[in-house]
Order: sequence, then C-alpha cells, then structure tokens
Amino acid sequence: MTILAAVDLGAQSGRVAVGRLDAGRLTVDEVHRFPNVPVRVGGTLYWDVLRLYADVLDGLRATRRVGPIASVAVDSWAVDFGLVDHNGALLRNPVHYRDARRTAAVDAVFERVPARELYERTGIQMLPINTIFELAALAAAGDPALAAARRLLLIPDLFHHWLCGSEVSERTNATTTQCLDVRTGTWLDDVLERLDVPTGLLPDVVPPATVLGTLARDVADETGIGEARVVATATHDTASAVAAVPLQGERCAYISVGTWSLVGVEADEPVLSDAAFRANLTNEGGVGGTVRVLRNVTGLWLLHECSRVWSLAGRPHSIDDLLELARAAPQLRSFVDPNDPVFAEPGDIPARIADYCARTGQPRPEGDGAVVRCILESLALKHAESIELLASVTGRDIDEIHVVGGGANNHLLCRWTADACGRAVHVGPAEATLVGNLLVQALALGEIASLAEAREIVRSSFGARVHEPTDVAGWREARERFTALTRSPDAMGVGA
Repeated sequence: MTILAAVDLGAQSGRVAVGRLDAGRLTVDEVHRFPNVPVRVGGTLYWDVLRLYADVLDGLRATRRVGPIASVAVDSWAVDFGLVDHNGALLRNPVHYRDARRTAAVDAVFERVPARELYERTGIQMLPINTIFELAALAAAGDPALAAARRLLLIPDLFHHWLCGSEVSERTNATTTQCLDVRTGTWLDDVLERLDVPTGLLPDVVPPATVLGTLARDVADETGIGEARVVATATHDTASAVAAVPLQGERCAYISVGTWSLVGVEADEPVLSDAAFRANLTNEGGVGGTVRVLRNVTGLWLLHECSRVWSLAGRPHSIDDLLELARAAPQLRSFVDPNDPVFAEPGDIPARIADYCARTGQPRPEGDGAVVRCILESLALKHAESIELLASVTGRDIDEIHVVGGGANNHLLCRWTADACGRAVHVGPAEATLVGNLLVQALALGEIASLAEAREIVRSSFGARVHEPTDVAGWREARERFTALTRSPDAMGVGA
C-alpha cells in the first residue's frame, strides 16, 4: 500500500487529505480543513498565504498517525502568484484575482497586444482575472516589488518552494496565466516585453507528475513526516479534478463545480478558431499532454457570498437548509447571468440579484429560498448554454455529462443541470480534485502507468449516481428565456 498526502487550496477553504492506493483501489480521508479568508489592506485584496502555509503544516502534521507518507503535492486555484527576492523570501502577499486593479489594466494591454493575437498565441480566454493583466498593472505602475523580485511563483509553486526549495512552474497552472505559448509550452517573452514585464522572473516549466525533490529538513522535522518526496501534481485544481473524471470518449463533457463551474471537454489539440475566440473558450493544460477546452462560469461563489451576507444579518443557514428553502420556492421564475460583471466582486450579492431581476423585467426573488433557487437554476441554465457552445465550436455530439467537485454534493444543482441540458448527468467523485492530485502523484512515483489507468482506479473506487432529465418542455422554455435575457443589452453589466 502506498500512502500519499494531498494539499488542496480553494478560494473558500483548504484541506489536507491522505490517499491510500492499494491493489488498484484508492481511498481518501480528509485529515485537516481550514478557512481561506482574504484580507483587504489599503484598498487592495490579498491572499493570507502565510496563514495558509501554517495550516498546511498543521495538516501534514496530522498525517503522521496514518503511516509513512511517500509524497506530498499542492494544488490550488489558478492565475495568482507570489514574488520572491534573491534570498527566496516572499516580498508581499499575493493579490487576490478579484481585486479591481486587473480589470482596469485590460484595455491598456489590448492597446499593445490585440485580443485576437493574444488568443492565437495562448489559447486562453479573455478574463480580467488572468495573470497577464496583473503583471501589466504592476509594470505600468512601476511597482517596486516587480523590480525587486527574482522569481514569480504561482500559488502551488510557491508552496512547493517553501516545502522543498524548488523554483519551477507546473504546466497545467502555467497555461492559465495567458503568458504561455499554447503551441510551444514556453513563456511569451516577446509579448510580455511589449507590456514592460521583466521576463527573467519566469521559472522553468515542468509537466504534471514531476518529482521536485524531498521535504526540506526544517519542514520534515516540524511536521514529523520525514523526507517525503514533493511532487508537482496537476497543480491547477481543475486539472487535478479533470484527471479524476472517468471520461470515456469524445461524447463526454465535464463540469467541475466549486467556487467556479468549469464546463469543458478533453482534447488532444487546442481549439483556436474564430468561433472559439468569439465564444471565449479557453485551452488549458491537462495531464498526459491533453488540453482542457472549457468555459469558465461563476459558480457556487454566488451562493457562498449570499450565505455570508445572511449570516452577518443574523440569518445563518446551513447549505442543507438553503437547499430545502430553494426546493420550496417557486420554480423557473427569475434568472441571472452568473458571469455578469455586477457579480464579480464580494458584497451584497442578494441585493444585486434582486436589482438585476428588477432591471431586466423579472420578478424580484422574495426570501432567501427564492434567491437560492434563482442562483441554482441560473447556474444550471448557464451550464446548458456552455455545453451547447462547446458542442457547436468543437463539432462534438455531447451526450454524457460528468459533474465532479464540491457541487456534486448539491443534488438540486445536479438534477437541474440534467434538466437544463437535456442530457444524463453522472455525478462524482465529489472529491475529484483530491483524487486527481493523489493519482498524479502515483503517476510520478511509478505506482500507475497512465491517465487511463488512473481513471480505471476512479471507476473501481468511487460510485456514481445518474440524473436523467425530466420536465424537458418546461426547461426548454426556461432556456429560451435565459438566452434572450443574457443577450439583452439591459442585462449587460447591470448595476456595474
């Protein structure tokens, strides 16, 4: 039996888990969970990475009771980074991707690098959160941290640096930055130089399933787990999640549901057509040289923000309570576009939803349950819109959808996604990110031989339930209303 430790850092929380791989089956046990709470200082939103690192060490310490740990790997959200100086010290906390500065940098970047050229070179969708816009903003402001830095490390790479001293960037996460050439897998030095970004900061890029070294002596002593190997897993959390999706052929799509919903298909080559550019599809790196052709949809972050606002107002709800309230609310009444810019920043999301609905001629959701139902039905409809878009652009006949991630536990969202898409939805594993992280470590250690073998282990280790679509006519009419709504000029940037 091989015992592995996975660290998964999400935008809302982090966790450390132990995986046991034995005779072709994997079991996963979470040993430590902790919140991830950003901090606003001087008008800028930062990640509290030192607090997160302390929690990671606590989690690794908790793995000691399980047995000897063969390896450790970190995955996280994409695009954000830390800058380290010539002594390897972090210069300041990484800026949160929801910080408003990036949005302000977008137009200035496109003045120097046309959007179509940037897409052709990188295959990455145009989103203000992308790393390239943060770097351009730092360069335009003459930020001293950029000048003082020796190396730029994406979040998982920064944690691996602290764990074993490595200074590389793992490919699946590097692709999300919009700074990597989609064809050559090398940094776009010529483009970054046009934006006055110093390219010497960028580290070597390594593929997923690369052994980076062993735990540093101080980390091994502090955690008590010895000289475990540190592995660059698929460090982008979605790449790890997709590695754990039991896909079978080109007729399958996946939706990895968490803070974001990532709706996509797996391909051998990037899709860079004009249709893909107009649809703002993205081409991100996957395990085994695959490409994740997908669309980013703002996901359950909307629900989490509503829950936070209601708690502050003295109306705390558990997720199960919210789902029951949503089930009892009127169905298919009011919708929002989850990707509308008005929902991009933290704040009073329930009020913004009510305002959006009123401005677009829909009934305001009355009560917390109606707001939750509006969110979940809108997400289901956005999932359906994205599946149809992917099918059209890639020319695939998609007839099977796999929902993984934390959203797999949201039975209403899964059922309504099947209804909205008019296709069977296969649910699980819910812990796909941890599962994928662990299985890519097993690849690195030679315990398994391929991505296909990893997915066979998923099929044999984790059950899946299937939701077949119902009420096809009712949801077809809802999709028509949703399409008209999201294309209406009144719905663009409502309240922004």
